[in-house]
Amino acid sequence: MLMSNRNKAAKLHYMPNGFRPLSNGDHVICAVSGEKIALEELRYWSVEKQEPYATAQISARAHSPEGK
Repeated sequence: MLMSNRNKAAKLHYMPNGFRPLSNGDHVICAVSGEKIALEELRYWSVEKQEPYATAQISARAHSPEGK
């Protein structure tokens, strides 16, 4: 039987120019907001922290000296 990746969080390895799936899924969870991010819409992440962000603003906030 085929396993569905719908509504399942993926685990990814974030690299400077992309990401590699470690486990199948259709989305990841923003490390700051907790929002679901569809893999095809994922644009922002931290290689150093290995975490995804929903928006550029959230990414900037996560990388600011004040943190999350």
